[in-house]
Amino acid sequence: MNRTIVIGDIHGGLRALRELLLLLKPTATDTLIFLGDYVDGWSESAQTVQFLMELRLSIPCVFIKGNHDVWCEEWLRSGKTDPKWLVHGGQETVDSYADISISERLAHVAFFESMPFYHIDDQNRLFIHAGFTSMHGPEAEFHLSNFSWDRTLWEMATTMDKRIRKDDRLYPKRLLLFHEIYIGHTPTLYYNVTTPMQGCNVWNVDTGAAFTGHLSALDADTKFFWQTEPVWKLYPGEEGRNKNRF
Repeated sequence: MNRTIVIGDIHGGLRALRELLLLLKPTATDTLIFLGDYVDGWSESAQTVQFLMELRLSIPCVFIKGNHDVWCEEWLRSGKTDPKWLVHGGQETVDSYADISISERLAHVAFFESMPFYHIDDQNRLFIHAGFTSMHGPEAEFHLSNFSWDRTLWEMATTMDKRIRKDDRLYPKRLLLFHEIYIGHTPTLYYNVTTPMQGCNVWNVDTGAAFTGHLSALDADTKFFWQTEPVWKLYPGEEGRNKNRF
């Protein structure tokens, strides 16, 4: 059976990613859709990027670009560090690149450059890191940074009156554009939830791997999900992004 499996924010937790893949047992008939934020947090950001570049050679993958990936790409290209980035996991990413050659760094830049900000599959399901604000869909988005930063779509989906149905005039037009929407970016830990969350037709698969949560994967067809143990347990002595939690 061909599976479409959506994977939440990794944030440099390569050990968790390896553990998750052992649970998933993906094959060449599956498609893995990663929702972004591969870096910034745990100590293996550069190694995570390299691992994903190699994974795509054997497993069909879609890599969405997240806001932390934008930061990392800009640093790799220019050498300039954003102070805000450094305190939100960027310093750990810089440290992880200490032994990475220039040629490998250039390959990582090319990898980041190749990432789309969103993906729409043949079932009209949208996969995006954060969200979009245009009522005409992401292709009409005016501020492209919303793809990796917006939280209004998720806030709207989680605060809507559950009695409002899709055929109601009050149902948000943005949500009607797609059969389903899959996002990361906003940890479910914000809501004291440790598993993937659903709001209307939006699924949030960021279960806080950068902090005290798990790395999660969700089967987009069955909604069955897999989780690693809390990622911090795999990195004893490290803080991840907990020193600047959320």
